[in-house]
Amino acid sequence: MKPRVYLETTIPSYLTAWPSRDLVRAAHQQITRDWWDRRREEFELYISQVVLRECQAGDATAAAERLKILQDLPLLEQTEEATRLAQALVDRVPLPERAAVDALHVAIATVHGVDYLLTWNCTHIANATLRDPIESVCRANAYEPPAICTPDELLAEEGD
Repeated sequence: MKPRVYLETTIPSYLTAWPSRDLVRAAHQQITRDWWDRRREEFELYISQVVLRECQAGDATAAAERLKILQDLPLLEQTEEATRLAQALVDRVPLPERAAVDALHVAIATVHGVDYLLTWNCTHIANATLRDPIESVCRANAYEPPAICTPDELLAEEGD
């Protein structure tokens, strides 16, 4: 059985974006493309309606590109349990209210038991200072959290 990966919105965004002039962002875009091309087949990929909503926003042409790469991926439902866990994350991590959608990504991935949450959102999701509080809240609610990581962490192959 392949490991299960929830793709947060930054992944399709970086995958389809025009190359950035910002060196760090350009590197993240390239790493995302490398992971997509070389490793994605080794995982079962999932998204949620939250990802689709976020990917529909903005420039229509860019949105169409994001949605195209996501079209065949299965959706994980935003259950009542996920909504409650997201609120607990906002309340107890603590995350700012503006990060409620970020908490929802974590909660959906957690409630559905995925192995990895893949993201470039290092402000409210893949943030080392938030990792322990996020995991503690998930476990306090009887869920095992996914490993929250960036594509470079899933790029290396075994034996590298």
